[in-house]
Amino acid sequence: MKNKILSIFEESISVKGQFIKENVDAIVEVSKLLADTFDRGNKLMLFGNGGSATDASHIAAEFVNRFKRERPGLPALALNTDMSVMTAIANDYDFSEVFARQVKALAQEGDVLIAISTSGNSPNVLKAVEAGRKKKLKTIALTGAKGDKLASKADYAFIVPSTNTPRVQEVHITLGHVLCQMVEEILFESHRKK
Repeated sequence: MKNKILSIFEESISVKGQFIKENVDAIVEVSKLLADTFDRGNKLMLFGNGGSATDASHIAAEFVNRFKRERPGLPALALNTDMSVMTAIANDYDFSEVFARQVKALAQEGDVLIAISTSGNSPNVLKAVEAGRKKKLKTIALTGAKGDKLASKADYAFIVPSTNTPRVQEVHITLGHVLCQMVEEILFESHRKK
């Protein structure tokens, strides 16, 4: 049992190490994009299914409340949290529309979407990214090694080099935390210096 536990942790560390080597420059760029988005008064919308929905909610909460420092809340919204809206859309239209319809209703040019899908094949996530692109939003995909379908639709794609769902999700939440911290540092360290 100890060997299995060690193996799981070693795999997680290895996947994260490979991911950061391949994506550090894009993380810097997206951190600046998000900071600029909030600085202009625009918002971030996140969404996903299952564990990815939880990650979307978690990351939104870190922006709205705070991450590591005292600061004003930043406008972020997880589109998977309002069950009344989601079930109304799923019932009246189709489950594949639950995020796209919200993007069409709530998004304004200058907003940013973060679409989270381990597989990269979730129809409701793909449709929402398409809806965002039609509204001229910047789109960011968080996906796994087989997530080319989602990655190809986004302006920025963070592809975790693994097909093991838990390892992919571990990188996604770590990335979310890193983005929160970088945005706080960009926005609130630079403002203090002015």
